[in-house]
Amino acid sequence: MPASHPIGQHVYDPLLRLIHAWNALAILGLAITAQLAEGFEHGPWEPFLWRLHIQFGYALIGGLVARFLWGLVGPATARWSDLWHPREWAAMLRGRLSFPPRFGHDVRASAAFLALYAVLLAMAGSGLALAAIEHNLGPLTASLGDDTGLKHFFKEPHEVGFALVLGFIALHLGALAFHRFVLRNPVDQAMVTGIQHFPKETHHA
Repeated sequence: MPASHPIGQHVYDPLLRLIHAWNALAILGLAITAQLAEGFEHGPWEPFLWRLHIQFGYALIGGLVARFLWGLVGPATARWSDLWHPREWAAMLRGRLSFPPRFGHDVRASAAFLALYAVLLAMAGSGLALAAIEHNLGPLTASLGDDTGLKHFFKEPHEVGFALVLGFIALHLGALAFHRFVLRNPVDQAMVTGIQHFPKETHHA
């Protein structure tokens, strides 16, 4: 019996894909500059690297604001409702691990995406506070500048958030690789072309 041809549908709009790429590059820049600044601690490059880190932080905040707004007014698959699946998550807690493929955000991954946004928002807030406290930079400088007594209050959550984001990235890339090389379903290309593909017999709207 011949294999059924996959069906494709344009799912993700260009602005959503641009925001996704923008935020991914901002996170990459944040991770690299943080590690380099730690590596060059007390060296002549350290202040420059932290300033660059803060600029990447501003870029990420801009991307998060854009994503929030587009989740309110964008197309159906860009909206927050496409990430919200409480009944399916309740079923997962009861032991159900598989769901029919759907066009749009995956039911299982959606919870992780929402958790990631929450962590990134917390990191943005703590990052702005640390920029003011440690570098006398940013919009919180007037209220927090040089208040080193609060440094550990913001620094530890910021570092925990960084570890969580790195863990999410590893899990996300691993899941994409599993879909591409094991399941032979290259879901990663949907954020490049905007088109998702599913075998005809497995697709459910």
